[in-house]
Amino acid sequence: MSQRKIIALTAPSGSGKTTLARRVLEAFPEMRFSVSVTTRPPRPGEKDGVHYHFISEEDFRRRIAAGDLLEYEEVYPGRFYGTLVSEVREATREHPVLLDIDVKGAENVKRIFGDDALVVFIRPPSLEVLAERLRRRNTESEETLRHRLERAAHELAYADRFDAVVVNDDLDRATEETIRLIRSFLER
Repeated sequence: MSQRKIIALTAPSGSGKTTLARRVLEAFPEMRFSVSVTTRPPRPGEKDGVHYHFISEEDFRRRIAAGDLLEYEEVYPGRFYGTLVSEVREATREHPVLLDIDVKGAENVKRIFGDDALVVFIRPPSLEVLAERLRRRNTESEETLRHRLERAAHELAYADRFDAVVVNDDLDRATEETIRLIRSFLER
């Protein structure tokens, strides 16, 4: 029986998966966070190697060719996101790894790791609530907001492909449910 334990939280942008990921890491101090790699520039306050590994598109393409990525996707033209193989290689039952990744990446993780991975889809209460959350971030132009919402509508159709769905209509309740699912996964 494999002792590898990988947990992936996935959701449309703005659904609260990063906030839930922080709370999960607080609840499971032995868990390690997998820092994703991206070609997008850092947002204010983001630090390389903490929030993301920020690299050039050329370097990202080199890593694809070298087989360094477990999963990756060009989410928007010229904006790649992915998970480095090195980030999950050491995942164990005692030191599980948490991924905060997009829907396509989560599908790949589940396909590759099967029962060694728990993939939880974080669903926003509605597209209207999601739009309001994204507007409050104040990081999007109307055009990028429209693209994100179109993408979110598409991603919501993927929810039933994963191990569990948690509706994030109340952050504390969603946190409790996510932690309960992870605890059950780690104990089996």
